Amino acid sequence: MSTLDNTLRVTNSMRDKYFLDTNVFVYSFDERAAAKRRRALTLIRQALASGRGVVSYQVVQEFVNVALRRFARPMSASEAEQYLALVFRPLLAIHSSPELYEAALRLTGSGGLSWYDSLIVAAAQQGQCQTLYSEDLQHGRKFDELEVLNPFA
Repeated sequence: MSTLDNTLRVTNSMRDKYFLDTNVFVYSFDERAAAKRRRALTLIRQALASGRGVVSYQVVQEFVNVALRRFARPMSASEAEQYLALVFRPLLAIHSSPELYEAALRLTGSGGLSWYDSLIVAAAQQGQCQTLYSEDLQHGRKFDELEVLNPFA
């Protein structure tokens, strides 16, 4: 059984909410990284089916930027609009706000995080998530009750 399977089983059994970082969505389209693509698709399907997956506006913005400009076959605007409706709309729970920015600034100052990483962590915390799935932050690192897990490790 893979690390991802163990991670999903623990998260699912606890009925916790979890945050998906942008790289999960990007890998779901990466045909050159088959194992990462499968893991990403599993996480996204699970998030949609369970209703426990969470993303922020930042994740949507970053993904659409990459999808329209950097994919091997870039998405069209209509494809991106359809993906937004079917995948992101059900998961989008965290909106930009002064409170989010203030929390992110505190994380930048105390946690040594970049501004964009601190926004992701703050959004996951604001969404009351127990887990943040990302390859961009240190696997196993904790921010209060939030734990970072790299699903691609």
